[in-house]
Amino acid sequence: MSRIGRKPITIPSGVEVRVDGSVVSVKGPKGSLSMEVDSNMLIAVEGNVINVSRPNDEAQMRSLHGLTRTLVSNMVTGVSEGFKKELEVNGVGYRAAKQGKNLVLTVGYSHQVIMPEIENITIEVPQPNKIIISGPDKQVVGQFAAKVREKRPPEPYKGKGIKYVDEVIIRKEGKAGKGKK
Repeated sequence: MSRIGRKPITIPSGVEVRVDGSVVSVKGPKGSLSMEVDSNMLIAVEGNVINVSRPNDEAQMRSLHGLTRTLVSNMVTGVSEGFKKELEVNGVGYRAAKQGKNLVLTVGYSHQVIMPEIENITIEVPQPNKIIISGPDKQVVGQFAAKVREKRPPEPYKGKGIKYVDEVIIRKEGKAGKGKK
């Protein structure tokens, strides 16, 4: 049996979970999320615990078991605590700013890159070289952070660009670093 799939999910106080057929709805202080899971997965809410089980041991059901449990767990965590990604802007003249609901990036192009804030996402720019993206849906937060990073990914020679705070950029030496023979 799946080790992840059989772990129970504890529902924190202030979070409401409803299972309606194959649709799981979670409502909490940070917002509400709903997701349609595979109709074969059995989701039971007992008190303040959610249990996910599978009907049989077929390969397809085994693979969906852990996935379903993790997705439901992420929904519960998202509406109670939320998720956030932090990005860092490195480079001379590179900076980020927030104008209204738009994220404005100045990252070495002839124009500013403007990214509008999407639904269920909050963008904060505490410093000109730091961006914090937060929201209840882990997938949406990660996808938006990846789109921001994609505007100017970090390059390996000088390390300029937009990177995640915990990301390590492996630096290359360049032409001048080669030894003569």
